[in-house]
Amino acid sequence: MAHADSSLFVKIKEAKIAIVLVYIDDLIIIEDDDVEICQTKENLSVRFQVKELGELKHFLGFEVDQTKEGLFLCQQKYAKDLLQRFGMLECKPISTPMEANVKLCAHAGKDLQDGAMYRQLVGSLIYLTLTRLDISYVVGVVSRYMQQPKKPHLEVVRRILRYVKDTINYGLFYKKGDEVKIVGYCDADYAGDHDTRKSTTGYVFKLGSGVVSWCSKRQPTVSLSTTEAGYRAAAMAAQESTWLIQLMKDLHQSINFAVPLYCDNQYDIHLAENLVFHARTKHVEVHYHFLREKVLQEELEVRQVKSKDQVADLFTKELSTARFRKLRDQLIMKSWC
Repeated sequence: MAHADSSLFVKIKEAKIAIVLVYIDDLIIIEDDDVEICQTKENLSVRFQVKELGELKHFLGFEVDQTKEGLFLCQQKYAKDLLQRFGMLECKPISTPMEANVKLCAHAGKDLQDGAMYRQLVGSLIYLTLTRLDISYVVGVVSRYMQQPKKPHLEVVRRILRYVKDTINYGLFYKKGDEVKIVGYCDADYAGDHDTRKSTTGYVFKLGSGVVSWCSKRQPTVSLSTTEAGYRAAAMAAQESTWLIQLMKDLHQSINFAVPLYCDNQYDIHLAENLVFHARTKHVEVHYHFLREKVLQEELEVRQVKSKDQVADLFTKELSTARFRKLRDQLIMKSWC
């Protein structure tokens, strides 16, 4: 059993690797050759009743397409079913999931008569974010109002569905042959939440050409400066980096380099590398020193990136159409027809 994930099982025998991923009673088996795969299935059938479903095409609402160029992962059927279930299959498509400069708040607008429908909609969209990182930020925003949704919140949710209609074939592409190396980006939107003035953390990690992990999450406490907000975001990204390194080790993939984590705030980089902790930053909680510890242990290297190239922006704020499309393309989200 892998240390990073209790549902992942890895076996090495004579330089050959066998991987089994388990979700309740569904299994994905990956091995170096067909003979080993057959042997693993025979071993499982001795103890369990096994039904052979062939090459991986569908799994828990995901669709997988393996080609000579690489692997494409999407939720096209799930998205189509979602639109049909909520009467939006024939809606007018739109090019972005959220209008730029729109700020939602908890008390503006009329209460919805059917709050349960809103919660079902948002819950379904949360599952769609497992492959649709382009809607992660806005879905995170509308999920804050599930307890007492208002009419403006529902209007934003409907816009998300119109965007999903426009990009229903979109998913994640993993190009074959690219160097397997973990690279991370992190950012924070300082005091962006109008109700609480809490900041939003955004990070994304790429493995080779494709994205393997991302997050858009409101921070648990109010930050007193942009530096503190960015440092919190970098610390959260560092925790995810640690987990990814352990996962790669479980898969017997060596990580003999410091994982680069790109930030566009120079103060966060200086704070992570500076051995002297200044009095003006003492309000940053002690457990966020985790980031500095990882830097000193050379497991992580915090690097500078220009704001225009900060792809984690996609997970922290609403963007213009041009900016949104540019970052989405940089994260190798594409249509598969």
